[in-house]
Amino acid sequence: MITGEIPHPPMTETIPMSIVSAKKGMTLFEVKADDRHLNPVGGVHGGFAATVMDSVTASAVHTMLEAGVGYATVDLNVKMLRSVPKNVKLLAKGEIINISKSIGVSEGTLKDEKGKLYAHSTATYMILR
Repeated sequence: MITGEIPHPPMTETIPMSIVSAKKGMTLFEVKADDRHLNPVGGVHGGFAATVMDSVTASAVHTMLEAGVGYATVDLNVKMLRSVPKNVKLLAKGEIINISKSIGVSEGTLKDEKGKLYAHSTATYMILR
């Protein structure tokens, strides 16, 4: 996906995000909310941050798995610390906390380029062998 050899999943058309870095146990995405993500009062809907956090924490788990092994979200805990700005590039980072044969646990952060934290998450994934 990073090099363009494999297309990004269709979800990235709904929530603009692209993976910019991945290594064992860590992924980094660039994301940007726009007018499509506004709630009735004009702010970015909380579902934007929640979806990004699910994606980046899941991807961190994915980096730890062999080819052909799947995963599914068991739980996702997101703390939204401030409003996500519209039309501003943010960085979402996912990192492994623990991995076993059947469960992966990871955490995620959503920050701007200056390091201001917008959301923090922890997530658990069932590993499907």
